[in-house]
Amino acid sequence: MKKTYILLTVTAFLVMSFLYMSNQVATSLKLIKESTQNNFKDGDIIFQTSESAQCEAVRIATNSKFSHCGIIFIKNDETYVYEAVQPVKMTLLSEWIQHGKDHKYAVKRLKKADKQLTKEVLQKMKLVGKTMDNKDYDLYFEWSDEKIYCSELVWKIYKEGANIELCATKKLKEFNLNHPAVQQIMKQRYGTAIPYDENVVAPSQLYDSELVKTIFDNY
Repeated sequence: MKKTYILLTVTAFLVMSFLYMSNQVATSLKLIKESTQNNFKDGDIIFQTSESAQCEAVRIATNSKFSHCGIIFIKNDETYVYEAVQPVKMTLLSEWIQHGKDHKYAVKRLKKADKQLTKEVLQKMKLVGKTMDNKDYDLYFEWSDEKIYCSELVWKIYKEGANIELCATKKLKEFNLNHPAVQQIMKQRYGTAIPYDENVVAPSQLYDSELVKTIFDNY
């Protein structure tokens, strides 16, 4: 009986110690994450891996782990991601992170942000973004302003708001379109009328831009 009591006491102690340590680790990680996110600035570009069939096709076609991106804007001391989903909208950063695969993401910043992204320029970028607010997501990746897809949104905000081209556009035919998953999505979207010469910007192109540097990456 005494041995059983001792065993139960030791077990309870170990369980409580484990829970305490787990809570401490979780708290520490939360503080680290919050501290990191507090370092994000207006104009930072954020990337993640989404899990829809279309996003998987984008990832494969662009030979990249990234299939979605947005631009960070700070409003009333809250950090948001301005993104082209359905529709174009502002999403709290904490909520945006939850939508990505394994909650992983990466953040890039313009290398000369301190000089180029002045208060006035950032204000203009936000005004440009506002003109696209609530627009429908562009399933066909057309290079027009009628509908918008994620990397197009970021590219155009930088181009029209800061006069910065983060990367050159590509033609649709320049991507890896031979994979069955990509072929299936293209058939669903275009049928036989695939716009191979359409100008396109992919999340991977923004990520690989020589004009930006990595601020955060937990992949």
